[in-house]
Amino acid sequence: MKVFADQLPAALAKKLPRVVIVAGDEPLQHRDACDAVRAAARQAGVEEREVLDVEPNFAWGRLMEMSSNLSLFATSKLMELRLGNHKLGQEGSKALAQYAETLDNSDDILLISMGKIDAKQQKSAWFKTLDKQGLFVPVWPVDVSRLGYWLRDRASLHGLQIDLDAARLLGERTEGNLLAADQELQKLALIHPQGTRLNVESIAQGVEDSTRFDVFNLADACLKGEPSRASRIVNGLRSEGVEAPIVLWALTRELRILLSLHQHLDQGQSFEHACKSQKPMIFDKRRPAYQKAIGRLPMKRLHKLLLMSQRLDLAVKGAATVPLWPGLHDLAMTIAGGRGLLSESAWTYRISANN
Repeated sequence: MKVFADQLPAALAKKLPRVVIVAGDEPLQHRDACDAVRAAARQAGVEEREVLDVEPNFAWGRLMEMSSNLSLFATSKLMELRLGNHKLGQEGSKALAQYAETLDNSDDILLISMGKIDAKQQKSAWFKTLDKQGLFVPVWPVDVSRLGYWLRDRASLHGLQIDLDAARLLGERTEGNLLAADQELQKLALIHPQGTRLNVESIAQGVEDSTRFDVFNLADACLKGEPSRASRIVNGLRSEGVEAPIVLWALTRELRILLSLHQHLDQGQSFEHACKSQKPMIFDKRRPAYQKAIGRLPMKRLHKLLLMSQRLDLAVKGAATVPLWPGLHDLAMTIAGGRGLLSESAWTYRISANN
């Protein structure tokens, strides 16, 4: 049964299903949904938990092995199958279909966390069976028209009240990144007493002084071709404890925008039209920086940089051995027109020995 992320806690309170599928690419809601399942399992007395991380060449037989393993101390356990953005493939689909046949004879709970499920996958045998006996939680990015309302509701979870205009400003300042916006709300909750109502001025002052803003300053430095400044910002972000996935998100976002601009230009569109076609639209004051980057970074170069960002994403997940912060530094430097410090072999894809 399909249940949206904001309805999941209520659905879990009514009944803890044998299967929950959390699927989508928006990290904050995805994390919250998985946390809600874990909390509900603990509330129901399920204390034992086992985790399977799907990697290249994953042995799908491990799922049934984990299911058949009997605990000495508990009658049921929470099993987590983490696919990330890995594709199920034929073997994975068969394994899940096989597992679905055992649901009536098992007290275990299976939490599947994965990327977006397309329409074809939703018609597959394994999905239909698991969906029928459990919950399917699709995680969608929050539409820009709803973002202010969503952040207003989110603020209440941190003990704050926030005017709608202030919530919209927060969304603009964090450029729709829910994880970054939530971290700003956490910071504001530490500064202000419980129940404080935040207005536009509170957000403008509080978020303006945040290190999170430096992430967007980093993007500007990279676009404008300022490698020295980009280097200083990356080192500053690291020393101030900014999370690496936030930095990677900002850089990857700019790479995808630049690729999209190139594609529009190759179709004969004007630069102005290409900027207006982006979502969100690139405003006038930022267009010179993008135009400068377009002239410096051809399509082939951008594809290589995007590959670097994908390697770093694997490193964030512990599935690759690229040094994370040195890699982020090199990615930023290269986008800005400078030279990185890591050797080419450091970027070679290897599975981490810890996974």
